[in-house]
Amino acid sequence: MIDREQFRQLMDNGIWHQNASLIQLLGLCPLLAVTTTLVNGVMLSLATIIVMAVANVAVALLRNLIPHEVRIPVFILVVAALVTVVDLVFNAYFHELYLVLGIFIPLIVTNCIVLARVEAFANKNPPLQSLFDGIFMGVGLLWTLGLLGGLRELIGGGTLLSGIDMVFPTLQGLQLLPADYPGFLLAVLPPGAFILLGFLIAWKNWMEARAAARKTDAGHDQASPAPLADGA
Repeated sequence: MIDREQFRQLMDNGIWHQNASLIQLLGLCPLLAVTTTLVNGVMLSLATIIVMAVANVAVALLRNLIPHEVRIPVFILVVAALVTVVDLVFNAYFHELYLVLGIFIPLIVTNCIVLARVEAFANKNPPLQSLFDGIFMGVGLLWTLGLLGGLRELIGGGTLLSGIDMVFPTLQGLQLLPADYPGFLLAVLPPGAFILLGFLIAWKNWMEARAAARKTDAGHDQASPAPLADGA
């Protein structure tokens, strides 16, 4: 079982404190190449979440049966089998999106985030904790890639949710900026992704510095002695 404190710690670490894209800087290849739109970033992240969660559970269940010397090849085989299933599902049900994402779905096998969590966490912890670790690490990747993809899409072309019809055929993307907006080419190129990623990392560091400062101020206020009453 998992208690509330463990659950909260796994959630905070995966989504914020140990965010794979903003703190560990893992998986930069799909982050730079796929996040040209919000839909692309979110859908690749969802595929990665499924692979991470199931791979973590599988490795946690088998960790005592896997010889230490061959653990890495076994981990890669487990991840590769899951990625193959996800790849076939995308090809069958989201074929147009599958063509857009291309090689980056199979490349989940070599994604450093997936292998890092399998080796560092699932190989040392029970299945339930490993499941939530995979989910929350994936959610941290999801909001990062989604936000980066949305910003690049909006700045680069003035649209949002372009390509949503590849997932939900009845929906259409939004044109948020005027139709004659010329676009900003740098935003949709890899250098633009690097620049925006730098801004996101700076924003996260600023948020954490503010939170630390507020915590320090609160501690000083509690430690300060109460003023003496008049006449004391």
